[in-house]
Amino acid sequence: MMIKILLFANLAQQAETERVSIEVRSPLSVEEVRNMLQNQVGKLSGIENALVAVNEEYVDLTDQVNDGDTVAFIPPVSGG
Repeated sequence: MMIKILLFANLAQQAETERVSIEVRSPLSVEEVRNMLQNQVGKLSGIENALVAVNEEYVDLTDQVNDGDTVAFIPPVSGG
């Protein structure tokens, strides 16, 4: 089972990539995907505050991620 992950803004800078693929054995929660991502690319500061979308729809950490899904982590940004 393959899950595609998109990282935006400072998360992409920290990971030094905007796209990551993770191979897993069974469906996972969004929170489990986030934990696996941090194990693969290292600690990502601020990811715990990021909005998460699966297949372009915002989700909760408890929602399930399935084979072929794309998970996006979108950190809060400020500006003016």
